Parts: sequence; structure tokens; C-alpha cells
Amino acid sequence: MAGSLLLAWDDALTQYDFGPGHPLAPVRVALTVALAEELGVLSAPSVSVLSPAPATDAELATVHDDEYIAAVRQAGRSLIPDPRFGLGTPDDPVFEGMHEASALIAGATLAAARAVWSGSAVHGASIAGGLHHAMRRAASGFCVYNDPAIAIRWLLTAGAERVAYVDVDVHHGDGVQAAFYDDPRVLTISLHEHPATLFPGTGLPGETGEGAGEGYAVNVALPAGTGDAGWLRAFDAVVPPLLRTFKPVILVSQHGCDSHRLDPLAHLELSVDAQRSAQIALHDLAHELCDGRWLVTGGGGYALVEVVPRTWTHLLAIAAGAPVDPVMETPVKWRELARSLTGETAPLTMTDGASAHYVPFSSGMDPADPVDRAIMRTRSAVFPAHGLLAHP
Repeated sequence: MAGSLLLAWDDALTQYDFGPGHPLAPVRVALTVALAEELGVLSAPSVSVLSPAPATDAELATVHDDEYIAAVRQAGRSLIPDPRFGLGTPDDPVFEGMHEASALIAGATLAAARAVWSGSAVHGASIAGGLHHAMRRAASGFCVYNDPAIAIRWLLTAGAERVAYVDVDVHHGDGVQAAFYDDPRVLTISLHEHPATLFPGTGLPGETGEGAGEGYAVNVALPAGTGDAGWLRAFDAVVPPLLRTFKPVILVSQHGCDSHRLDPLAHLELSVDAQRSAQIALHDLAHELCDGRWLVTGGGGYALVEVVPRTWTHLLAIAAGAPVDPVMETPVKWRELARSLTGETAPLTMTDGASAHYVPFSSGMDPADPVDRAIMRTRSAVFPAHGLLAHP
């Protein structure tokens, strides 16, 4: 698990704040960085921390319309909603400095992408990023500017011939999919709760791309209640074979951790241990296929103390080449900080005590199992386009 990590981070990233009571509370990111610091992850010799610059309007405009960017800037000054662009909804209320805070997140993800592509770091992380729902002309689902799409667009312009994007957030990565729906240079894979039971209501297996991009949008829609064994089985059945066939030159992954059983906004049943297992798998695939080039972002996650800091600290530690032992205790100082900031009692260890065990889909399909049926719908929809067999 060797490799240098560039973390794009500044305390100013916590200014992306929709206000009291909003689920996307910036304390979750602050507590992640604090936990990673207390465990020594960020002081490892392989890790550097860079204070990013905001993305410029020109960089934002590679994904978003100029009119939308101007509307975001104006809404953040006037604090007047602009429903034409999804600004001022309960999901995306306007707040002072909205444009500046959102552009800084996009700038952080761009900085991490540049570090990886230039070779100054093997892995890059933008833990405040992963705002995957933002559309070309609209804010959506807590997301104002789509930093993963902006970074991918920059990578393509910089010469990346094939970029793979894997989204493990419980919600469909609809904005990134939309940005590259007709582009065969970008393979988007999203594993998420079925759209019949969760926002944004998209991400069925039949959404496979269009034109030259047909077959390059991949959606695994899992039934509510799916736990570690089923989710990891689905990941293993879809992600590695497609990545190995696509042969990306860089891997971008979005690590929303709202698939956890304690998350208040969704209905999957994963553990921190399964989320960590997927992080290790993606890390290993980046080294197998991309000479290690791996850009990671955060994303959703609304169990602010119990889940997000532990899951994302594991992610940073894996990217740093120094994984944290799951049985390790969380530092007392960090637990005290979490209580002082939120009033919540923090977990005592870095594990949920789950085995994260699964039986590979290659062992055979069970037609009575709803997860296996979901896997087959996805594989049947896209595997033939890549010369792969749908059946195990």
C-alpha cells in the first residue's frame, strides 16, 4: 500500500455550510481531519497537506453554465433564492459566500487531481469534495458545484485518455453521470440504493449512456436493507471486471459513507468495516491498473460523529499507505472534541466489529436473491458492450 498522498485541505472548506439543522453539517469534515491528525495519519512522511485556491470561473465553466455561476455568486450576496437554478430549496438553501465556499471545494479537488496527474503525488484526496449531484444549470442534493466532474474534465483536457469514476455513495451519482453521458473516455460506475426508495430517483441499470458513450454509464441499484455481504458481492461482481476491461489511466472515486446502517437519510445497512474494504479494493485497483493514480473525494454521510470521521480517516490512511488497524481505539482527545462540538458520544474504536465477509458472485447466482437479481440487471445492461459475459 505504498504511495504518497496529497490532501487538499484548509479550515476554510468548512465554510460550505447550509446553516443550522441542515444534514450536511461541516463538523463532519472537521472531525475527520481532527481524527486523522490525532491518529498520526496526516503527519506520516508520505503525506503532504496543501491549502487549495478556489476554482476560477473558467474552471467551473467547464461543467457549469456561466449564467448558473453568476446566479450562485449573486445568491450568496443577496441571500435571495433563485428557483430557476435550484438555489434556495430546503436541500440547497442560499448562504452568505455560497459561490466562494463552493468554488474552494472545487479548487481543492482540482488541486488533488493536478498533484496526481503531474506525478507529484501518487494519490490525491479532497475530503470536503464529492458534491456529485450538482448539474450544469442547477444545484441539487446539497451540491452547488460538481467538483468530481470539474476535476475529471480537467484531467481529460490535461491528456488523460480514459478516466474511471466509481461512486459508492448511497445516492446515485447523477450529476457526474450526466456530465459524461455521451463520452466513452469516462466510465462512470455508481453503486447506490434503488431509486424507487431514495433521492434522486435515477440510476436504474438501463441508464447506460448515449451515442458514443453507450455502455459507459453503469448503475448498480441495490434494494433497501442491503448489508455488507450483499453490497460487497455487488461491488466485486461489477467494478473490478469493468475497470480491468476499460483500463483507465486514472481512477477517481467518491466515498460517500451514507450507505452505513446508522445513516439517517438512507436505508442500506453497511458497516464502517465494509466501507473500508471497498476503499482497499479501489486502492489496489488503482495500483493494478493506473500506476497508482487515484483521486478520492468525500461525499454524503450524515451520521456526523459515529460514522463519517472513522470511515474517511480509514480512507486517508489507506491512501497514505499506512492503514489504521480497525481495532485501534479512537483517541480520548478526539472523543472529547466530538462531544464539545456536537454533544454526541463518539465511538470507542475504529471498527464496527463486522467481518465484511462476502461470497463472490463468480461462485454462482441465486435467482431468488434480490441483490443477485440487481447484479444481473446491471451486468446484462452493460457487460456485453465491453465484451464481458453477464452470467457468472
